[in-house]
Amino acid sequence: MNRPIIKTPAEQELMRESGRLLARVFAMLDDFVTPGVTTMEIDRQVETFITRDLKARPASKGQYDYPYSLNTSINEVVCHGMPSASRKLKSGDIVNLDITLEKNGFIADSSKMYMIGEVQPAARKLVQATYDAMWKGIEIVRPGTTLGDIGHAIQKHADSHGYSVVREYCGHGIGREMHEAPQVLHFGRPGTGEILKEGMTFTIEPMINQGTHKTKTKKDGWTVITRDKKLSAQWEHTILVTADGFEVLTLRQEEAR
Repeated sequence: MNRPIIKTPAEQELMRESGRLLARVFAMLDDFVTPGVTTMEIDRQVETFITRDLKARPASKGQYDYPYSLNTSINEVVCHGMPSASRKLKSGDIVNLDITLEKNGFIADSSKMYMIGEVQPAARKLVQATYDAMWKGIEIVRPGTTLGDIGHAIQKHADSHGYSVVREYCGHGIGREMHEAPQVLHFGRPGTGEILKEGMTFTIEPMINQGTHKTKTKKDGWTVITRDKKLSAQWEHTILVTADGFEVLTLRQEEAR
């Protein structure tokens, strides 16, 4: 990868707009994602809302020849789950919806876990611990912090709950392109790696497993599952490094702090 791209104030404002619009997609989905809905219906709803209501573009569709507008990763699926017309969400499922949106040339990327119906306490614990781990990483972002500091904070929280952090997939710089420098690992050693600078934009998106961190990819070439078939969870936000800290560009209304 090349060096991280520092965004100008004007570019930062465009990224804020993309992030605000993406947060609206999840707000729309909160009432739509229910038992009985298929993941393909979710995909169609997301594409229609982004293109028709928000006058934006689902940036994942066509990226690397991916045919859909989002990833729907259920239970043991770690990431890149493909929508299906036959897979209905059922009570007890946990599902990650990972969505990207491009507006005015700039992309925002975020994902949220949904717990469907009556979810077992162990699954709820994993979902909450993963969310908290993401915020452990986000909250130390500021100029002078290193990527290793972020990864270490996330890994430490996951380890404290007896979980494991997926190694093969990571966060990434983002802007005009969906994947820019730097790579943002969710494990690491403090004081190592890229030093953060004001104007950098990247995602923090830990994937955390109940069991081993090892994964495998299914025959469709996209869907990544846990090797031991235990549950996995993920949350994601797009982050801007500010002069004295961070700004979550994809912050949802229920997360206002």
